[in-house]
Amino acid sequence: MRTGSEPVTARSPLRMRLWFSVWGVAWAVFGTVAFALAGRPGWAAVCGALVVVIGVDMAWVVHRMRQGSHYQPGRSVPPYEPPNAR
Repeated sequence: MRTGSEPVTARSPLRMRLWFSVWGVAWAVFGTVAFALAGRPGWAAVCGALVVVIGVDMAWVVHRMRQGSHYQPGRSVPPYEPPNAR
């Protein structure tokens, strides 16, 4: 039997991935500015490209988070017994 509380108790890795992306953007922007001021245009370009990649990933994560949970197991997934309440 399914208990119906799975979505309430489930933990999504999307929120963690979002915060890692925020942390990565902060460091990549810092690296872009620091390398640009230090006269290293190649490294500044690499950090700038990294900002773009991380920004796209963040947008995708936010898109998935806004979709909400929508997975419904099919008939091929057997039901399971709820944990024993003690």
